[in-house]
Amino acid sequence: MVPRIVIRWISNTAALFVAAWALAGVTYGDEWWSLLVAAAVFTLVNAFVKPIATLLSLPFIIVTLGLVYFLINILMLYVTDWIVGDFDIASFWSGAAAAIIVSLVNLVLYPILDRD
Repeated sequence: MVPRIVIRWISNTAALFVAAWALAGVTYGDEWWSLLVAAAVFTLVNAFVKPIATLLSLPFIIVTLGLVYFLINILMLYVTDWIVGDFDIASFWSGAAAAIIVSLVNLVLYPILDRD
């Protein structure tokens, strides 16, 4: 389990970096280590909080054909914003765009990095 968490952390670091680079409303401060901390928190939040939130909102996910799942992804970014002081999401729309970017970058990177 630990190697997969490390691979997810590396992938999330790249994804959050791309989101911060592409969007003016997403920042991680002036220090590179704050990006690493934000990615670690984001990885842990996705590993432990997101499954619970997904399970509790499963009926809404089904009824809205997945729209609530997208909102859960945005919520995980906001939880990371709340925990990590230097990581900041300026608005809901910045969070929505960041969720799309993070999902796309992880969709590309994770299969490349996770070679057994």
